[in-house]
Order: sequence, then C-alpha cells, then structure tokens
Amino acid sequence: MRRILTATAGPDDAGQRLDKFLASRLRELSRARLQDLIEAGEVRRDDGVITDGSSRVKPGQSYAVHLPEPRPATPQGEESPLDVVFEDEHLLVLDKPAGLVVHPAPGHARGTLVNALLAHCGGSLSGIGGVLRPGIVHRLDKDVSGLLVVAKHDRAHVRLAAQFSVHRIERAYQAIVWGVPSRPSGSVDRPIGRHPKDRKRMAVVESGKRALTHYRLLEAFGTLAARLDVALATGRTHQIRVHLGALGLGIIGDPVYRPRRRPQIGAALQHYLAGFERIALHAYRLGFEHPVTGEWRSFERLPPPSLDRLSERLRAEVARSSLINHTDDTLG
Repeated sequence: MRRILTATAGPDDAGQRLDKFLASRLRELSRARLQDLIEAGEVRRDDGVITDGSSRVKPGQSYAVHLPEPRPATPQGEESPLDVVFEDEHLLVLDKPAGLVVHPAPGHARGTLVNALLAHCGGSLSGIGGVLRPGIVHRLDKDVSGLLVVAKHDRAHVRLAAQFSVHRIERAYQAIVWGVPSRPSGSVDRPIGRHPKDRKRMAVVESGKRALTHYRLLEAFGTLAARLDVALATGRTHQIRVHLGALGLGIIGDPVYRPRRRPQIGAALQHYLAGFERIALHAYRLGFEHPVTGEWRSFERLPPPSLDRLSERLRAEVARSSLINHTDDTLG
C-alpha cells in the first residue's frame, strides 16, 4: 500500500516555495526527492495535482505527498573490487578510481559504481537517490578520483544531503594545472551557473549561485604548471574546474574546460599526455557529521601514483626547457 504524507501550511509559511515548504515539514524526504515527486504528479493540493515546485504556498492549504511503491533497482549488481575506506550499517566511504562512472546512464548501463555497490551492499542502499542512483549522495566525474560517501538507508541519505546543501561537508582536492597562480594562496568567490552558449558546461555568470573556492600552491613546475591544494566552501557543479579556469588555469587532462592556449611542450611530454586518460584532480579529504551518531568523521586518501608520475614528467620538462635555454644563452 502506498504511503501518503501530509502537511498543512500555517501563517508563517505564506509565500514559501512549495518544494522548500514540504522539505521543512517532511524531514524524511530530501528537497531533490520532493521535486521529483512534484514533477511526477505525486503531490496533491486541496484543489488538485500540483506539478510546479516553485509555486507559492498559502496559509491553510493542505498538501498530500503520495510515495510510489518501492521499485527494485534496475541496475544489476556486479562483483567488482571496491576500495572501501570506512563502512558501518549506515554508510560507507570509498576511494573511487578515475575511469569509473558513478551511476548508470546512456552508454554506461553496466560497470558503474552503482553496479558494484549493489553487489557489495545487497538491498541495504538508500532509495532516495532514485532507481539508477541508489545510495548516491554526491558524485565525482568519471575521470576524477577520490573519496565518496554512500548512504545505506534513507535517514542517512537525507541527513547527509542536508549537510551538503548547507555546505557543512569538508572537501579538499589536489589538482595539477597548466599555468601557475599569481599568488601562492587565495580564494575565488564568483557565482556559477549554466554556460550561456553551451548548456553542458558551467561558467562564471552573474545570475549564478554563489560559489567559493580556496586554493594553495603545493609545487610550481617553473611557469609551465602547478600542483594545488583546493578546498570547497560551496559545492556547485564543476566548481573547481570553473573557478580555476577563471584564474587562467586549466586542469591537465580536462577535455571540457580546456585553457585557451596550452603551453609549448617537448615531444616526450606530449607523448606521455596522449596516454594520460584522466583529469588530474583527486578528492583526497572528506569530512562530515555522521548522520546517526553525530560524530565528526574525516577521511583522507593520498592522490594515486598517476598524479605523482605526472608531476615527475613536468619536473623533467622544466629541466629540459631550462637546459635548452641555457645552451641557447651560451651559444648566443
């Protein structure tokens, strides 16, 4: 039998968006999940079905949210090794390798992280993420590596998602970029939204949502490239890639947010980068309040060897370039 959750607006709720109002009253459902239910016609008001989550509520209006019967996840579990950093009955934290797609999508129906999680956790994953994304609270792009937290039940999912929504999650990355920032440390506080000409990309746009990124220089490879520590104070889509791009820095290996001009490099480095099939970005630290115990948990995983090997190649390229310049000066 389908569950029905109800909420009635009071005087203090007047003018609120419907999805925000329902999320404040129905704590077991995330705002994103409520938006999906509204669009699916599963939310009814006194006068009929409501399909617009941005509609404004009025005092005295009553709403009924009809929860669909649980459906089995369509992805099939596939035995695949997972690098689990921490696990209990509520959640697990894992280190995702570059090249692994997080959830099924067109062209990636199998071999995803979700397939591996279904085999590892059985039926204990939260369903709030949807049929194709059970347990997934946040994601990393396919060619980015690093730490992810996965919810095993709906209560953990909602509470973790709430921490992400108010930016209480600690997230730090290492990135290797073309170019060197003008200052050894700093912040980028610029709004991010959809690119005005390319809807598949994000960009710094004045109408976007506030985004704040902090960075610190770890190593400069001459003026050619740099290794950075990057911390997120907010969590917008592609935030690191967009904000570093705003500084004129392009993450090495990024096929979407490329720098306007890539520096001239030698044949050996060109050959190496031709086989560098990932983005030089790794989520090495993840911290959050445990959704059940309330304990603050922080996890770290060093970047994979591929980023260290890239650093070695960049050092060699700088040495090669310096030698050539020194020889030219001597001959001159």
